[in-house]
Order: sequence, then C-alpha cells, then structure tokens
Amino acid sequence: MPSASKLLFTLFALAISIVSAVQNINVQGSDFVNNVTGDRFQIIGVAYQPGGSAGFNPGSGVDPLSNGTLCLRDAALMQRLGINTIRVYNLDPSLDHDMCASIFNSVGIYLLLDVNSPLPNDSLNPGDLTGSYNSAYLSRIFAVVEAFKNFPNLLGFFSGNEVMQRIGEGSTVPPYVRAVTRDLKNYIANNSPRNIPVGYSAADVRDILPDSFAYLSCDIDGQSSDVSRIDFFGLNSYSWCGDLTFEEASYDKLIQIFSNTTIPIFFSEYGCNDVQPRQFFEVPAVYGPEMTSVMSGGIIYEYTEEANDFGLVDLHGNGTAALLVDYDNLQRRYNELDIERLQSGNASATALQSPECSSSLIREGGFADSFDIPSTPSGGQTLIDNGIENPNIGELVPITETAVPMAVYGSNGGLLRDLAIKPLPQDQSNTPNGQDTTGSTSASPSGTSSAGGMPTSTSGVGKLAISLLLGVIAIVGFSIQRA
Repeated sequence: MPSASKLLFTLFALAISIVSAVQNINVQGSDFVNNVTGDRFQIIGVAYQPGGSAGFNPGSGVDPLSNGTLCLRDAALMQRLGINTIRVYNLDPSLDHDMCASIFNSVGIYLLLDVNSPLPNDSLNPGDLTGSYNSAYLSRIFAVVEAFKNFPNLLGFFSGNEVMQRIGEGSTVPPYVRAVTRDLKNYIANNSPRNIPVGYSAADVRDILPDSFAYLSCDIDGQSSDVSRIDFFGLNSYSWCGDLTFEEASYDKLIQIFSNTTIPIFFSEYGCNDVQPRQFFEVPAVYGPEMTSVMSGGIIYEYTEEANDFGLVDLHGNGTAALLVDYDNLQRRYNELDIERLQSGNASATALQSPECSSSLIREGGFADSFDIPSTPSGGQTLIDNGIENPNIGELVPITETAVPMAVYGSNGGLLRDLAIKPLPQDQSNTPNGQDTTGSTSASPSGTSSAGGMPTSTSGVGKLAISLLLGVIAIVGFSIQRA
C-alpha cells in the first residue's frame, strides 16, 4: 500500500491538472452567443502568426500552435491584454496542438482558424479554380478540422481569406467559396461532435464588398438549412489610420453596407499602422454603440513584430520577449471598454433569418449573380461520409504549469515579474482586467502567485483542486491516526 505522503502527492497532482473547458460559442442570427450563459460574445482579438505567413514551413515540424512553452508565454501576455480570441492563419494539421489549444482554453481565449495555407494546392487558386478545387485539397482542410474539432474554445473556421480582390475574381470565385464552405460544414456535421461555424474573411475592396457579402450570406432557394451559406463574415479593413472621425474612416459606410446583416460580422483584421506608434483611436468606435449594433468586434493585426511593423510584442530567438508601445496603448483602450454592455444580448438580432439568394441582391455588373454551386469534386464525398484516413485528432490536456519560464520585458525595458496564466472558471471568456503592465517590474495579474505557483483564485478549477486536497488531507490524517 503506498505511503500516506505518496498518496497525498499523487492526488494533489491530479487535482491541479484537472482539465477545465470554456463554453462553446454559437451563431444565433447576427450575434455570437455563449451557449450556456446566453451572453453575446464580442470578439476582442489579435492575429497570431509568429514568423508571418512566409515563415510557415510544414517540414520544420513547427507552427504557431505546436510549442506549449511559447504558447504559455503568449497566452499570459494576451490574458493581461484582455484578448478573448486569436486568429491563426497557417497550421500544419499533422502536428500536436493539444498543449497550446488547452493553454488558450484555460485562460478563456478562443481560436479562429484558417483552413488554408499559402503553399501550393493548400487553397483555392482564383486563376485555376477547377484545378485547385479537388479531393487532395479537401483532404488537407478536413485534416485541420480533425486536429481542432474537439477543442471547446474553437470559435470557427475561415473557408477562405481574400480570395476575391477585384471584379474579375468576383465573377468566378464566389460559387467556389460557397462550395468549400458547404464541404467543410458537411464534413463537420458527419465527423465532429458539435457544430462549428464556418465563415469567410474578405478584403476591404468597396467595389465588390457589398456583393461578396450578399452572395455568400444568402440562402439558396430560401432554405435556412443551406450549408453553402457562410455562418459569419470577417472584414480585413485598415481604413481608420490615426486620429480620424467615424466618418473620415468610412465606418459609417460599413454600417450602411451591413445594416441588414443576418449573420455575425467583425473585423477579421484591423489596426492601420500608417501613423506610429499606433494609438488605436478606432477601438472605442469598434466597440461603441454604433458599430456593435451591427458588428461583433474585431481582431487587431498583429501580435508579433514582423517586417511589416504591425507587432504588439517583439519575440526573440531565445524565447524571451519584449512588449512594444503598441501593446501598452492597446491595453489602455481595452481597459476602457464597457464589457457588461458588450455582453448584453439582443433578442431581435438572434432571431434573424437570412434572405433568399437572388440576382437582385447583386449590385455590380460583372459580379457573379448565379447561385449554381460546383459539385463536390471526385472522391470528396467519400471523405465527407467516412472521414479522412488516419486523422490527427486533437484533445484537451491538463495544464499543470502556469508560470512563464522565460524573461519578458515591458516597453521601457523593465522585467515583468511573476508572469503566469490565470485559469478561468468554465463559463468565462477572457476580458480586459483594467491593469496596466507598462514597464512594470511586478506585473503579476491579480490571482496569480509567484513563478512556479498555482493561481490563488479559488474559482473553477482552483476550488475543485482545493476541495480534493482537503479531502485527501482528511483521509490521510485519519489513516495516520489508525496506523
């Protein structure tokens, strides 16, 4: 029989490693909604692609969600910032993403994932649509589904990103985007334990933006069960540069375009850097009443400092990192948000029905106005019906380490001490916490202990761990008394 001390240690280790899961986010009309609390979910997000798209190399055995230690560092910094969603563009579905996805899950950060990549045959090619839309391509994007379908913090997949950037592409590409969306949603229906939203991320090209949105978001034959319709629409927009007004940034025009939306719309990228350092004057507008009456937040571009100079954090080759002034400025903006108002639901918004597809929805001549969607390519339906061969299926894993092991510095060079993640209760997403980490030398988030320690918060996982520990102590104490 094991000794009392060994039993105590074993059960305590089990208690602190219990897996906690956030609640799924569903699409209801034009809102994202927490499926348990019913709260509206507004995306407070950041693009996360360390190394940039050019650095994506499946042969390296590395992608943005494959190194748990680095994800722990970044999740801690994002949690302090107030992020609740990350967008990841390029992923290798053959790698192990369990630890990274589980770390982000533990701190209430959701994943929006692109299923495509910039490599040949890994996305639709506007110049060769029939050639690029094949079963090998479908097998690749279905593999991404398999790798992430079991993570409760998976918010959704993008079936395409800026595939249409001019009228010429608008004449041919839209039916294929709907076809890929249909195939993804059918695969999810047959092979996933839950429904996962699928949407599209568009370039802010105003000549085709209204038609792109109208074409992709309507119901063919008026059927609400039409699986080729996107579940949400993302917009990559950089029209607000510096200290502009709502009208100068043409946000009023966006509200006009999307005023009758029946699906969630958000900025899938935003954060112009023409004026530096960025002050993020647009953030109060993005989360203000005018925009949130139509849109559901946005994703700042981007987390890591790359050659294009959009970064919030400078990552170093040895794993250390330094916050940039943009991080501090964005944090201050987030700390001013009225989270209670942002989470308030709207019964009329969640009950909306998409319009029936019709050529009358299309404004520009030359843009596709036929809703004849290409059939699934040869071999594709077998994949949808039976699943891909030898899928790499991801699963939540216990998080036993909360302290960040590498040095991270504030924008003024001061060391951020006691940097750690703070696991949240099961029904919570991360929100801005009102703290300012600018150059702090003791920037521990409330509720986290020193390096190597457990969160001091007694909610969620912490309460369960403490309860188990107290029970174990009582049992062990009784056993020792009888011995």
